[in-house]
Parts: sequence; C-alpha cells; structure tokens
Amino acid sequence: MFIDRSRIFIKSGKGGDGSVSFRREKYVPNGGPDGGDGGKGGDIIFKVDPGINTLSDFRYNKQFKAEHGQNGMKKRQHGSDGKNLVIKVPLGTIIRDDETDKIIADMAHMDSEEIILKGGRGGRGNQHYATATMQAPEYAQPGQKSKELWIKLELKVIADVGLVGYPNVGKSTLLSRVTNARPKVANYHFTTLSPNLGVVDFKDGNGFVIADIPGLIEGASEGVGLGLEFLRHIERTKLIVHVVDVASLEGRDPITDIQSINKELESYNMELLKRPQVIAANKIDVLTSQEPIEALKKEFEPKGIKVFPISAATNDGLKDLINEIRTQLSTVSKDTVVFEKEFYTDHIEDEAFESIKVEKVDEDTYSIEGPKVERMLGYTNLNSEKGFDFFQKFLKENKIINQLESLGIQEGDTVRIYDLEFDYYR
Repeated sequence: MFIDRSRIFIKSGKGGDGSVSFRREKYVPNGGPDGGDGGKGGDIIFKVDPGINTLSDFRYNKQFKAEHGQNGMKKRQHGSDGKNLVIKVPLGTIIRDDETDKIIADMAHMDSEEIILKGGRGGRGNQHYATATMQAPEYAQPGQKSKELWIKLELKVIADVGLVGYPNVGKSTLLSRVTNARPKVANYHFTTLSPNLGVVDFKDGNGFVIADIPGLIEGASEGVGLGLEFLRHIERTKLIVHVVDVASLEGRDPITDIQSINKELESYNMELLKRPQVIAANKIDVLTSQEPIEALKKEFEPKGIKVFPISAATNDGLKDLINEIRTQLSTVSKDTVVFEKEFYTDHIEDEAFESIKVEKVDEDTYSIEGPKVERMLGYTNLNSEKGFDFFQKFLKENKIINQLESLGIQEGDTVRIYDLEFDYYR
C-alpha cells in the first residue's frame, strides 16, 4: 500500500546526571570531590534512504525514542553518551510540527540529514564546583531534560514534470511509453492509486523525471475522489502536462477538463498556476475529426500553452511532446523545489525551563517560581552553609534578587520558593 502521510511521536534522550562523589582512599582521609559528568542524551536524526519510496514503515510504528545519557560516576568517570536514533525516510519527505503544521525540515535531497531533536546535555559532576572557599561541594548538575514532539511526515515526490488529467485519459500509458516506468495500465477509472515516477533519458545525460499524478477530478481540492490525497505530489514539479482524451471516448470535453483541473490546482495552491503548462491531446489514433484539436489550440495557445496531438498507444507525436518539455525545462531553475523551514526545535522546553516568575504576593511576601528554580532546588543541599551560598549565587546570577528589589522587597520580608520560606536580608 502507498502511504504518503503519517503522524509519529519522537523523543530525544535525557542527559545523564552529574555525580556527587568524594575520593575515599586509604591514605587520603580528606579526598576532594571526584564526581564525573553525565553523558549526553541521544539525538533524533532524520535521513533520506534512496531505497524507500513510501512512509509505510510508519503505519504501525508510531513512537521513536533515543537513548538517555548515562549518569556520571565516581573517580571522575564520565557517563557514556546515549545512542542517536536515525530515522530513515524517502526522498521528498516533509517533516511538520503536528500542532502548528509548520515545516521543520524538507528532506528534498539524497544527502539530506537533519537533527530534529537534540539530546539533553549531561550534567556536570561535583568536581567542577570545588573552589578555594567550597572544597567539598555536595551538589552536582542534573542532566538536561529530553525533548519530545508529535510530528507529521508528508511525502511530496521529487519530479520535474507532473502529468495531470481525469481518470482513463492515458497518463499511465504515456508514462510507460516515454520513460523507464512500468505502471499498471487498464481501461477503468482510478487504475493508478499512487504517484508513478519515470525518467526520460537522453544521450547527453540531460534527462528529467516525470510523475503520473492520479486522482485529479473536479472537487479534488475539497477532498472529492482521490485528488486531495495526491495534489501534494505536484507541488515540486516545474512543468505541468495536461493529458486529455481528445477523442472524447467517454463523452468528456477536453477544454472543460483542463479548465476544471486548473481550478483545482489554483484552489490547492495558487503558485501552481504560475508553472509552465503543456497540453498532450491524447488518443488521436481514434480521432475522426481535427476539430477538437483546433478547438484546444484556439482556446489555450493564445495563453502560451502549446497543444501537442499524440497517441500514447501508437507513439505518434511523442517525440515532439518530449522535445517541447525538455526545451521548457531548460528555461526554468534546475534546483529542486524546497519548502522553507518554519519551525525551530532547538528551544523546545528550553524557554519554559529558563522562565522564572517573580511576583509580590502581598504587602510583605514575595514568591519565586519556575522550572529552572525548581530544578536548582532539587540538586542543592540548602541545609549546608555551602549549599545555601551556592543557591544565593544562583539567585544573583539570574537577576532574581534584582527583580525582588524592583518589586520593593524590604529586609525581613518573606520570600516563598514553592514550599520553602526565607527571610530576606541584604
């Protein structure tokens, strides 16, 4: 089954905690701190795998977690880093934040590799906190928290040319005639249930990729038929080829069909109508009159859209059509259409962690709250003089004392930090 969308949960590894340890050797009765640092948590990395062409691997597997870093150990031993988790995706996969739908990364090149979530930093052991006045620190830094995110994966195929048209007009047959693709071809609607890609080769090496985009009918941009499922795959194409049944074997009007599909393209993404277009008037082998071709030319060639009578069944006209496509592609950028990054994951949770809320509760009581403060309390021994001095230094370095003073705190007032209360003195 062709799967081109999926929603998954990713989580990087937590950093290992720093160690609180002291040398305990036979002839070193007053050994100094020797707590080692924690290891870094593993990253979540996405990488293009050319051997994958759908997102079917994510159909049932929805959760991906990297390894945590190991805690630091005594004797200055560093905890081992958590292993990175590399998630392989097909070329053309777009990674979006699930909540905002903003683009995190576009895996648009064969060598695309992106760190989507970084693992937490390892905490520093107590060996780093020894000073001339604090020779036996009883605290260490905890590892940085992991980061987690629900994301959406969306595949947009990489192709230079997109074949569009109503079902049963001959798109798959045309693709099979001019490229190395071998799509399923049959005389009934919606034979093609997934985009098919083929390469048109030339002796000079300047070939191009064609995609057969299935399911485009009137109302496709609103979810009618299969159109909405596949409209995304035309967004990277540089040129659009309308394939129509010029013989009207099923009673359809080719001009109305092209106008209807252009309307759907415009409704989905207005930029699509700015792409060059060519019309492949197919099934001339069963055409009894030239009037339909003349009508197509009269309607569209004044608008700069050339009409090429072809028969995918007999190969008539295919050479002229392919040469025109090649000529038009030579006038547009050869760069792959890449969607710009809109969402940055570097600061997920970091902003909340860094936020510190300082406020005046009543006339002589003030409160301090925030994840950063709460975390500091968790690894500081306030019952020791050195630990309390360390915490005061933290309050000064983070300008919390300045905020209290700007709110009008006076000596003897109460400072409440969660379930702890202190009297304020300068």
